[in-house]
This record gives sequence, C-alpha cells and structure tokens, in this order.
Amino acid sequence: MMMNSFNPATDALLGKFPIHDAQAIDSRLRVASASQKTWARLDVRQRLPYLLQVAAVLRRKKQELALLITLEMGKPLSESLGEIEKCAWNFDHYAQQGETFLADQVVASSAADSRIVFDPLGLVLAVMPWNYPFWQVMRAAAPVLVGGNGMVLKHASNVPQCALALEQVFKDAGLPEGLFTTLLVESSAVQGLIQDDRIAAVTFTGSTPVGRSIAAQAGQALKKQVLELGGSDPFVVLADADIEAAAAVAVKARFSNTGQSCISAKRFIVERSIADRFAEAFVAGTRKLVVGDPLQANTTIGSMARGKLRDELHVQVRASVREGAQVLIGGQPVEGPGAYYEPTILDHVTPGMTVAMEETFGPAAAILRVASADEAIAVANDTPFGLGASLWSRDLDRARQLSRRIEAGAVFVNGLVASDPRLSFGGTKQSGYGRELGHLGLHEFMNIKTVWTGPARI
Repeated sequence: MMMNSFNPATDALLGKFPIHDAQAIDSRLRVASASQKTWARLDVRQRLPYLLQVAAVLRRKKQELALLITLEMGKPLSESLGEIEKCAWNFDHYAQQGETFLADQVVASSAADSRIVFDPLGLVLAVMPWNYPFWQVMRAAAPVLVGGNGMVLKHASNVPQCALALEQVFKDAGLPEGLFTTLLVESSAVQGLIQDDRIAAVTFTGSTPVGRSIAAQAGQALKKQVLELGGSDPFVVLADADIEAAAAVAVKARFSNTGQSCISAKRFIVERSIADRFAEAFVAGTRKLVVGDPLQANTTIGSMARGKLRDELHVQVRASVREGAQVLIGGQPVEGPGAYYEPTILDHVTPGMTVAMEETFGPAAAILRVASADEAIAVANDTPFGLGASLWSRDLDRARQLSRRIEAGAVFVNGLVASDPRLSFGGTKQSGYGRELGHLGLHEFMNIKTVWTGPARI
C-alpha cells in the first residue's frame, strides 16, 4: 500500500510512499525502544548539545523544509519559513532551560532529604495534524527528548514528505538511531500503537471527535495523554479598545495559515457602540490580503489543505447566511484548480448561527455584536471549546480581571494569541487537557517521583 502526497494548490501528485506494514512497525519500534533506554541513561547535560544540533540543522535546511510544507499543505512560503525558524527557537529554548526545568526539587524536611525528581517515561506516541506539519511535531519533540524520552510520530496522511523529513532532521543532527521515529501508517493503526507495550504515553493534536477516541484508547491502556483539540476562539473588542490596532491584529488572527489553526480567532465579539468602526477597519485590512500561488512572495492567503475542507467551510458560511448573517467580504470558493477560498467576514452573527456554534477551519470570520463587556464574556464562553482568547481594552486592570472570567487555556490581552516555547499551551473544556511548552509541558511526560532519604543509621 502507498501513501500519496498531493499539492493542494495545483491538485498535482507529488509522490507516493510505502506504508509501513506490521513487520516494519515492529522493527522500528524495537530500535526506538532500545535507543530510548540508552538515551534515558544520559545526564540531561549530555542531551543538551543534541538539541542545539537539531536547531542548527533546521536553520541550515530551512529553505528546503519550508518548501515541503508549502507544497504539501498549501500555506504561503513566507509562513512556512517562519514555522521552521520557530521550531529551531523551541529547541534552542529547551537546550538553554532543560537542566533547570529537570533539576530536583528539594522539599524541606527535618529528618530526611526529601525531593521530587523527574524520570523519563519511555516512548511517546505523537499523533499529529497537517496544519503546522513541523511546528506541531517539534513543539512536542523538544521537551520529550530533553527529558530522556523518545518519540514515535504518526503524522497526518497528507504530509508524508514532511513526516519523513522530520525523521531525517534528527538523523542529520546525530541523535541515536530511532530515538525519533516516523511511522507511515493509516489512522486505523493508531489503536494498535497505543496498546503496544513499548509506547508509554500519547500526545495528540487534532479534532475533538478524534481526541475522544484517542483518549478512550489511551485510558483503556492506562497511558498518559495530552490532548490539544479544536477551538472556536473569541476575539473580544471592548468599547474602550484601540479599534485600529485591534482590527489590524484581527486580520492576522483570523487569516494567518489561511485560517487553518486551532488558535485562530474565529468569533469577533464586539461591543455594539464601536462595532461599525471595527467592522469597517477589519474589512479594509482583509481587502489587502493576496490570494494566490503560495510559492509567490506576495501571497498572503494560500490554498486550503484539501478540497473537502474548503467545501465544508463553504457549507458553514452558506448556512450562516441563510440564518441571517451578512457577508461583508468574500463568501465564495475561488474558481480554478486548488482548494482556495476567499477571505470572508460575516457580520451580524448571533450565537445560535452555524459559524458561531461550530469550529470554522479556514478563512472565514464571524462578527457578533454585544451590548456590554458582561455580555461579551458570556458570549465568549458560550461554546464547548476553550483553547485561546484575545481581549482588547485600554483599561489593563479591568482587562486582566475580565480575562479571569474567560474559559480558555490562554487569554492574550491586546495581542495575538500564539504559542511560545516559554509559555504553557493547552486548552480546557472540549479543547483538551494537559499542557505543552514551558516547564509544564516538559513535566507532562515525566515520572514525577518522590525520593525520601533518611539518615544512614536509625
């Protein structure tokens, strides 16, 4: 059996790659398990230079790796280049902070040496999506590896070249063979991998329905999991906000990565008194976006990753228009080859409409008008999701207080929601649980062990 790679911007077949059969999976897991056991015995200070080497390889191969991202999932090349650089930064960060994050935590005790230590769990299975085919993997891999674990990657089936290139990066960086292993397998193979005794834990990024399935399988096997799932992130603009600044960031917040991000702002919740001004500025910024060939330097909106995803987005947009939403700009697929969709803004959306209730994974924004800050918070929380949120106000003390009332894993006041190696990242409600990045992300896949040492003589 083969796994096909297509260019969503042209519909061209890029290549075919053999799917790993049961024998190949077993062989690769055997090597990975042995390699991880050796890696775990190294002192953390011995692991750190390898992380710096990974960062160096990423920067050296940035052009070719970024090109693979763009060819396989359609984002503008400029964004792909930024994705590779961010991956390198993440490995730099854990190389710099790994020893501190993993240091024993001594607990005061009058009679004994009591401390918390962090031991690796083993091999972590990473089931990853296509929308950031390098970053989603590398943000998990850096803390996993610095902690003494290994990683087995099951990537999305539409980015097999990226999946194989990721494994090659670690080989080029000189890490032990198999410590990072890519398996080209279909989704049906995931349950068997989770049940395999050589897999110690699971990290998954993707849709909420698939996350439920992964959680059930991992729970049945009593294996730790971290889930980063869907989102319908609110972008709250209060009456005292800097409207022009908020609107400028709104364009980036909704349309970066062609709107295909869990933490893209999707619901723009604006106080009624300034809603017209915000909508006008938001539309003006959106008109400046350039839809086109993602390999061209001036392109800011590339192809969506698959035609089916574009069609699903259009269904959501048309349903919302029938429900009463008004199209300010866009609202249609782009004619011709590729999975292109016009940058779209819908206004006068109400909480019960399709684009307000469902996650929209593409370049379509929904403006919801509210009477007050209290109503804005209520609407922001009126969703099963709770990943990220943005809140705009000149009154920073009030904004910080209101941010505590928003049900999300992260709230950015007067800024763009983004993942950052220095900050913990993850969601609540049906956006998942557990944390990536920061020291909390590192500790997720460690055995947090208490070591109590009494006096030599009792």
